[in-house]
Amino acid sequence: MRHVILGNGPAGVVAAETLRKSAPRDEVTLVGDEPGPPYSRMAIPYLLMGEIGEPGTWLRKDPGHFGRLGIALKEGRAVSVDTAGKQVRLASGETLAWDRLLVATGSRPNRPPVPGLDLPGVHPCWTLEDARAIAARAKKGSRVVQMGAGFIGCIILEALAARGVELVVVEMGDRMVPRMMPPRASELIQAWCERQGIHVVTGARVAEIRESGNALSVSLTDGQSFPADLVISATGVAPNTAFLEGSGVDCDQGVLVDGRMESSVKGIFAAGDVSRAPEFDTDRKIAYAIQPTAVEQARIAALNMAGREAVSPGALAMNVLDTLGLVSASFGQWHGLPHAQGGAWVELREEELFRYLRLEFKGDRLIGATSVGHTEHVGVIRGLIQGRVALGEWKERLLADPTRLMEAYLARAQAAS
Repeated sequence: MRHVILGNGPAGVVAAETLRKSAPRDEVTLVGDEPGPPYSRMAIPYLLMGEIGEPGTWLRKDPGHFGRLGIALKEGRAVSVDTAGKQVRLASGETLAWDRLLVATGSRPNRPPVPGLDLPGVHPCWTLEDARAIAARAKKGSRVVQMGAGFIGCIILEALAARGVELVVVEMGDRMVPRMMPPRASELIQAWCERQGIHVVTGARVAEIRESGNALSVSLTDGQSFPADLVISATGVAPNTAFLEGSGVDCDQGVLVDGRMESSVKGIFAAGDVSRAPEFDTDRKIAYAIQPTAVEQARIAALNMAGREAVSPGALAMNVLDTLGLVSASFGQWHGLPHAQGGAWVELREEELFRYLRLEFKGDRLIGATSVGHTEHVGVIRGLIQGRVALGEWKERLLADPTRLMEAYLARAQAAS
C-alpha cells in the first residue's frame, strides 16, 4: 500500500509516524513545500523571542529520525490531484502514485487588499523565512505596525514585545481576538496590552503603506498614520486547497471530511487546518486551526488509511493564549446559545484584577466557557464539556458562583462512580 501525505507540519508528521506503526510494510512518503526539516509554525514566536534557535522549531530533533522509520521525505508543492489515476502532480512536474492520500497542507496567510503590501519591510509571520526577515528589522526601539489582533496576531504580538520594539496593533474588528472571546474578555486583554505599552487600535483597517524616506508610513481608515520600520500582516489564514480544484473532492473553506477524516472521494483523507470536520456536540463541520486538533485528526486519518477503524469524537474549540503574561482561554461553544435553545450563562468580572469568567450552559450541561486570569479552571472546564457531564443541581450552584467548577467536577465524578 502506498501512502502519500501532502504537508509536513505537525499533522503530516504524526500521520506518517502513525502509519509506520500501524502498517509497517507500507510505503509512506511525506511531502513538504519548504526546504529543511519539518518544523512547527507555533514555535516561530519562541524563535523571535530568542528562547530557541531554528533547530528548536524542528518537529523531530534527530536528523535520522524519518530515515530510520522508512518514511521518505520529499520537497515539493502539489498542483493537482488525479483521483481516477490516483496520482498527485507536483510543481516540478513529478507525479506521485498513491493508494491512500492525506491532505495536510495547512493554510496560508491572507493577503489584505492594501496598497504597499509588497514593499520591503512588510511581511507575514508564517514561515522560517519570514521569521528571519522580521528578526533582521525588529530590533530594540524599532517601530512596528502589526495588522491583526486575532489568536495568531496576539502570539506574534508577544514575540515582538519581547524584542523591545515600539508596537502599534491595528485590528479591523471591534475588539481583540473577536473569534475567541466575548467583548468583556477582549476588553481586558486590550487594557492589559495597553498597560504594557502597546498601542492598540480597533475598528480600523490599514488603508495604505508607502515608503517615507528610509522608513514606511502606515495610513489607517480612521485617519491616523504611523511611521514604521517594519509592518507585519497577521490578518488571518485560508486553507491550501487550490490544487484540489477539478479533483472531485468536496471543499467549502476547507476539505469537507467525515468522522473518519475521509473526504467525499474514497481513499482521500484530510487533517489539520485544511480540513473541515464534524464539531464536538453540534452538527456543524468546522475548522479549528490549533495544533492539538490537527495532530489528533491526523492520527485518526492515518489509522483509517492503514485499515484500522477510528472515529473522531468531534473537534472541540480549545484556545489557550498567553498575552504578555495574561492567560486567557475559550472552550467549546463559548459564544453560548439563545435561551429558546436551552441556553443560559453566568459572567464574573473583576476588571481591576484582570480576571473574567463566563460559563455557557445547555440544559444542565456546560457547553462552553471563557476565562481570563483563571488558569486553575482550564482542565476542569475541558473535562466537564468533553465528558458531557450532567450537572444536575450543580448547574444552579455554578450560576450563583462560577468559581466552584472544581467542586462541581469532583461532586459529579463521585456521583457517577
